[in-house]
Amino acid sequence: MQPQKKFEQSCIVRCFAAILLCGQVWLHLLQGKTYYRKILQHMVTAGPTSISPVLLVSGFAGMIFTIQTARELVRFGAVNAVGGAFALAFCRELAPILTASILAGQVGSAYAAEIGAMRVTEQIDALYMLKTDPIDYLVLPRVIACCLMMPFMTVFALFMGIIGGVFAGSQFYQILPETFLESVRNFLEPSDLFIVLLKGFIFGALVAINGCSWGLTTKGGAKEVGESATKAVVTTWISIFIMDFFLSLLLFEHPTF
Repeated sequence: MQPQKKFEQSCIVRCFAAILLCGQVWLHLLQGKTYYRKILQHMVTAGPTSISPVLLVSGFAGMIFTIQTARELVRFGAVNAVGGAFALAFCRELAPILTASILAGQVGSAYAAEIGAMRVTEQIDALYMLKTDPIDYLVLPRVIACCLMMPFMTVFALFMGIIGGVFAGSQFYQILPETFLESVRNFLEPSDLFIVLLKGFIFGALVAINGCSWGLTTKGGAKEVGESATKAVVTTWISIFIMDFFLSLLLFEHPTF
């Protein structure tokens, strides 16, 4: 029972640390303290280096969702609505969440491990001795890079998912690509693209801040570094789904009580 309480207390402390770090990031960003070379370096990590798994997962997710959706809609003679149903679910929700989840596992865990290793080897203390703020040098470039690259990665995932949906619809249910794409165009609105970009920006911030927060609060040795990387991924996934829930309520739903 005691270890469980200790774990829960640790998670609560880390959540407050992440919130505090978010405030520090905004403050340092307003002060204009940025290392542009570091930003470009981390943009490569959060972008081109991670594009392959994002495209692969999005393509297969688009095909899977189309197969499941088309099977039910074709039964009711609503073939023309397959692309629309795909657009409402995949484009608005699945593409941003899948992209953020992949980057949480690949990029967020790397941030936690890198900064955690620097923490346990006292490299961050050395930065203080050199009068270099770790927030400016380590955290802010990573947050900016993720916030910039995540929207682009989400758009790539969106297009790859549509390609996968078109392929599955034409191969398994003889739905013409023109019919599928026309249904997508009719159901989606121009504002949906803005919402996708907004979600990508917010999810990118969550990935970077959670990863950096767990890295900065790492104590111990190599074992704790690995645990921080794992917990950073889990925490990021939870925060992404919670944030997506509130964004969906705010942007798509207007419940009446």
